Amino acid sequence: MAERNGQEESRAHLMETNEEFRRLASQHSEFARKLDALESLPHLTHEEQLEETRLKKLKLRLKDQMEAIVSQYRSQQVA
Repeated sequence: MAERNGQEESRAHLMETNEEFRRLASQHSEFARKLDALESLPHLTHEEQLEETRLKKLKLRLKDQMEAIVSQYRSQQVA
């Protein structure tokens, strides 16, 4: 539980102080909104299915980039 709170605090700090982290988080949120819109449709066309897959991959890549920044920040805090 303390680990989770530490990560949330790190994320909050990075949102305030790290422009790249904010940019990645903003893009991640935008992709999440687009995915929500697609997933709310009763039936997806082939193109929409491809777009859904593309957005999921992009969103995951952004999450990985954000996690790397958090990890780097946290390792600097320990050192």
